[in-house]
Amino acid sequence: MTAPVPPDHFHAPAYWSRNAIMPGIVAIAPMLPGTLAFGMAFGALCAQKNFTLTEVQVMMAFVYGGLSQFVAVSSWPDTLTASSIATLALLAATVNIRFSLMSASLRPWFGTLPWWQSYPSMLLVTDGGWLAATRYRTHGGADASFFVAGGVVLYVLWFVSSLPGYLLAGQLSDPKKYGVDLVVPAFYAAMLVPAWKGPRRAIPWAVAGAVALTVHWLVPGWWFIIAGALSGAISAGLMDDPPSDAQAAKHGGAA
Repeated sequence: MTAPVPPDHFHAPAYWSRNAIMPGIVAIAPMLPGTLAFGMAFGALCAQKNFTLTEVQVMMAFVYGGLSQFVAVSSWPDTLTASSIATLALLAATVNIRFSLMSASLRPWFGTLPWWQSYPSMLLVTDGGWLAATRYRTHGGADASFFVAGGVVLYVLWFVSSLPGYLLAGQLSDPKKYGVDLVVPAFYAAMLVPAWKGPRRAIPWAVAGAVALTVHWLVPGWWFIIAGALSGAISAGLMDDPPSDAQAAKHGGAA
């Protein structure tokens, strides 16, 4: 008698229910304090760059980019020209290109939904939300509400958090006084922890960091972001994947 085949959790089709809403919110709860501080720092930066509160809120509502918004506003010129707009667009695209890869990794899960449900859901992709969703999926989860519920909470907090930052820009004029300048690097350093796959997989991280620091010292502006991203991607693409345990056993047996 043939043993029953266990269900393939990694390819289980997506569905919607209320059962995963609270677990999804709980999963991203540790990210909320960092998101709040991140948003307040961005609101203060916008105030220092003389953006109006309306402009800030419109940006927060329609441009859900996080770090790319920081980069764009930090390098915002006094006068917009065709070249400056192109530079801002290139910087934002470089910083946000990772979201395309994250969305593609969710296709085996959300691709089983109708397009009018899956594509709007991808608008909520963030670093923290993606990590929580991939862990949930790895453990057999398939309820799309898990990802969307956490994503909506992060989006709302990001939108609201810029308001106190903008209004308190005078008190936040010196970010180092309150440690706000450490929010971005600390947040992304923490994001690397669950992505750690061993020293070999970290080689592209080291290459990207070294190139970015070198370009930052040698070239003014934000070109170090583009240089670091490209060098890290190229180095990762040139690396050969190590043989799996099954392949190693096969070759060992053949020998």
